[in-house]
Amino acid sequence: MAGTTYRIALIPGDGIGQEVLPPATAVLDAVGRRHGISFAYDGFDWSCERYAHEGAMMPADGLDRIRSHDAILLGAVGWPGVPDHVSLWGLLIPIRRAFAQYVNLRPIAVLDGVPSPLSGAKSGEVDFVVVRENAEGEYSEIGGRMNRGLASELAVQEAVFTRAGITRIADYAFGLAESRRGHVTSATKSNGIVHTMPFWDEVVAERAAAHPGVALRSEHIDALAAKLVLRPADFDVIVASNLFGDILSDLAAAVAGSIGIAPSGNLNPEREFPSMFEPVHGSAPDIAGKDLANPLGAIWSAAMLLDHLGHPEAGAEVVGAMRAQLADGVRTRDLGGAAGTAEFTRALLDRL
Repeated sequence: MAGTTYRIALIPGDGIGQEVLPPATAVLDAVGRRHGISFAYDGFDWSCERYAHEGAMMPADGLDRIRSHDAILLGAVGWPGVPDHVSLWGLLIPIRRAFAQYVNLRPIAVLDGVPSPLSGAKSGEVDFVVVRENAEGEYSEIGGRMNRGLASELAVQEAVFTRAGITRIADYAFGLAESRRGHVTSATKSNGIVHTMPFWDEVVAERAAAHPGVALRSEHIDALAAKLVLRPADFDVIVASNLFGDILSDLAAAVAGSIGIAPSGNLNPEREFPSMFEPVHGSAPDIAGKDLANPLGAIWSAAMLLDHLGHPEAGAEVVGAMRAQLADGVRTRDLGGAAGTAEFTRALLDRL
């Protein structure tokens, strides 16, 4: 709605996360001015650095501090010396689960100026979305270890699939496909995983019946991974469990040419809680502070934020400017160009 001010929680995190959020907010402000919307930002220092000094990635009341925001922009989390499971379970997963961000949305496209490592993957042909279940599945908290350090040591990790969880992610995927090319591919492994995957298949098929205009195909995850490389243009919407979606989305980003530009949204579609948007490139300690970070992943994530808040025209303008800039050969060094973070951002803001 024009004239609206949105309150955004900013969590820069670690490494280049602190360098890519300022370009993203500058883009939001620029496109917002043209569309009569504005943004107020509240910054939070939740990070591995905070963990090193205070023993926690975020304060005990952290979730309450950002619960009333309209959305969250995250930079990147992770730093040498802090185990990945500490940074993930200390910050990202609590936010995703407390705010019912059960959809992880990953758009994938081959763009002009960013050649795919696959000779057959062309701009304008490869354009699909991975819809990953983001709240249960293989990444459950149920399990444990016994007899640590002994020859009899064991670890048990339980995968948890619920009818409600599969239903809502399937419905989201089918609804998205209705607005795109009308095709859903469901990732499964029901020939080897005897309980959870047949259950997944059954519920997804039930939900497909409620969307007769959408075609459904189920693919075993191993064959699907191969087809994603061999024929990426065949896909429209891929729906997958937490683990399968995690793996497929990173594979798909590599097919598109660079994980450095890949965006993501952790969505609460009902908007009862804030959704969180983040690039997926990681904190990249080796290039942090050197003006080498590619801000496109964060900027594209900001475009997804605009879509989610009900401003698809503004989001499309951001993506259009990105596409034009890459096509014109203005690229950061990770994409074979010469532009630093600041230079690339200035050029994009000029286009906007």
